[in-house]
Amino acid sequence: MSKHFERDLERLQQQLLALFGDVEQMIDQAARALCERDLKLVEVVIANDPAVDEAEVAIEEDCLKILALHQPVAADLRRISSIMKINLDLERMADLACNIAERARDMHEYANFPVPGKLAEMARQSAHMVRRAIDAFVNSDTRLAKHVIQCDEAIDADNRQIIFELQTMMRADSNLVEPALHCFSASRHIERLADHAENIAEDVVYFVDGEIVRHKHGHFTLPSDRTGNHVNTD
Repeated sequence: MSKHFERDLERLQQQLLALFGDVEQMIDQAARALCERDLKLVEVVIANDPAVDEAEVAIEEDCLKILALHQPVAADLRRISSIMKINLDLERMADLACNIAERARDMHEYANFPVPGKLAEMARQSAHMVRRAIDAFVNSDTRLAKHVIQCDEAIDADNRQIIFELQTMMRADSNLVEPALHCFSASRHIERLADHAENIAEDVVYFVDGEIVRHKHGHFTLPSDRTGNHVNTD
């Protein structure tokens, strides 16, 4: 690996980490806006989206330049291709954060609407998955990445339960249809955040081990430490 390539790759990873931080903050703010009905946070989230879009384009352009100039192979090529995919996932996560913030704004006028209690917990767990996916990338930690992948099923189950509760509300009281639909949409966006965290974790496994786990849907054994015990990733 040439010094020029090392320098370009290090700069690229720093750009991606900065984007990670910006998107993670947007997700946290969007979740708080939804749970606390905070309109100021709604505007903050939406205002930050253009900067994320610009960063995503810049990272993609730099990836393409590195591929053209250095023609990396093997592990280096896997890393660059994974960064390109992770970059796109982050941009889409920022869009989802904006969508959640918009649903929070829509629900603001329905102060008495009984939001399902599991929604706030699901938002926290999805944000936690995102943070752990970031940690897995930073530390090239496939154990943590695989744990993140397996956590997605719990988020999916929470989303199904929330949808069931909202459907029950709408059948019982037609006046709740509109706020329930906004809440339904927010729940779906939160579930999609977890899907993108899973995607990032899958890319970590790929660039570290060269293993494609995309279609295993979390059906694999978590790696163990040297004592044979499963690693605690909480």
